[in-house]
Amino acid sequence: MPDRQKSRLIAIANQKGGVGKTTTAINLGAALAVEGRRVLVIDLDPQGNASTGLGIEPDQRNFTTYDLLIEGMPLREIVLPTASDNLWIAPATTDLSSADVELVSNENRVFLLKDALNSDLMADFDFVLMDCPPSLNLLTVNAMVAADAVLVPLQSEFFALEGLSQLMLTIREVRQSANPGLRIEGVVLTMYDMRNNLCRQVEEDARENLGPLVYNTRIPRNVRLSEAPSYAMPILQYDPTSKGSEAYRDLAQELLARHMQPA
Repeated sequence: MPDRQKSRLIAIANQKGGVGKTTTAINLGAALAVEGRRVLVIDLDPQGNASTGLGIEPDQRNFTTYDLLIEGMPLREIVLPTASDNLWIAPATTDLSSADVELVSNENRVFLLKDALNSDLMADFDFVLMDCPPSLNLLTVNAMVAADAVLVPLQSEFFALEGLSQLMLTIREVRQSANPGLRIEGVVLTMYDMRNNLCRQVEEDARENLGPLVYNTRIPRNVRLSEAPSYAMPILQYDPTSKGSEAYRDLAQELLARHMQPA
């Protein structure tokens, strides 16, 4: 194995549901893979949508992130290849929904994912994207404790910025208690429609309040992007020429440019 830079661990989080976390995990991962990076997606959502969206059927998920966190199973035994070159996944099932209850008495509960990712397998990946559930629960906190940074998908709708305050507070608390190096990777505007005045106002407010944290790339509302998960494919495979595919390619290139990572 050639020498690699340290894996970049990014938690994709927002406690609000339906903002594009899983869509971003799947398609940013696929776009980074197309750019020649080796990417692992870790599905931490009990709904398992990232696993389904990358073509992993339920009967293929013999071992999952539940086994990784609760049973202490090695990461190497859980990771599965996807149909996309350079892209792997640690899948999830509904078993993960009981994690908060099962872990509440574990004194090490917020460090379980960090400890599980202390694996020689991590040297195989350039990026690790953690798809968090739509809540600030123990699974999301585990992702933040393990991560280098948090990427926040922000839906272009009314009250979008209000929901960020609790997320930012959680990030601050994780910094103070468990992961002082945690930073905000950036904010990505999702479901964006240039024709909609509200979308433009949300973007203006976001850039005014968050400045350069807001990525230049905006993920549009796109029918093909919405259809792709039902075919168990990233948009880059389902429709490589769609606006959604172009946007995620642009997002991957912008992220790489921020990190100045050569291929």
